[in-house]
Amino acid sequence: MTLQAVAPKGLPRRFEPPGVLAFLLYVAALAVLVAAIDSVEASLDGFIRGLPGIANMLAQMFPPDLSRLPQILRALIETFAMALVGTALGLILSLPLAILATRRFSPHPLVYHASRALIAFFRTVPDLIWALFFVIAVGLGPFAGTLALAIDTIGFCGRFFAEAMEEADHGPQEALTALGASRLGVVFSAVVPACVPSFINTALFTLEKTTRASVVLGLVGAGGIGIELKVAMDLFNYDQAATIIVCIFLLVVAVERLSSLLRQQVIAGG
Repeated sequence: MTLQAVAPKGLPRRFEPPGVLAFLLYVAALAVLVAAIDSVEASLDGFIRGLPGIANMLAQMFPPDLSRLPQILRALIETFAMALVGTALGLILSLPLAILATRRFSPHPLVYHASRALIAFFRTVPDLIWALFFVIAVGLGPFAGTLALAIDTIGFCGRFFAEAMEEADHGPQEALTALGASRLGVVFSAVVPACVPSFINTALFTLEKTTRASVVLGLVGAGGIGIELKVAMDLFNYDQAATIIVCIFLLVVAVERLSSLLRQQVIAGG
């Protein structure tokens, strides 16, 4: 909106009238949205008719059944262990791949593009698909879920680590290069120390992400509490499902709260 654009009564216009091309783009976007709504068979009437079923399920969830709480807590601990180990393993593997995916430090343009493509591939394939792949490869259990979370972490952290290193201050790097430092010497003496706060923030966000993702992986047999939730829902034990959902909620909130506190410490220390 410009100050010169004034309505007939002297009031400023809220929006500038769109041009012909912009108007056509708006119409096209609206048409795509309408087509998407139709393709997913969205129905307000169907949602309203489903409300009694939702209310009935919620009524059966309360009070939650605590009879299997010890088993649920063990599965919850396994879920967090999967997230923690998967994140740690993914972080360790992310750093060298991110260095190769950084234009200034990659040994060759082909290596740079191949590393970027590999990171994009890891990030593009959903973690549930990785879990199915590793269940076939190593069998049922938390190890498959841990490997799936590690691959997902590489895709997520590899990109952000590489971006952080691309944006690092070039001054110290050029000074070390002028003194005869090797490429790896520059990376680990100037770039990585400067990027540590960014790396820590990314790692903590990743731990939050993998904690939530680890819950779902159990649905395909990759360990954790997801299988407990699936069994409870399949057997219509909604009161047990409520206990599991509350435990998952508390775990996610605790991890997010701890992550937030650690990020504040990093910011304060930086």
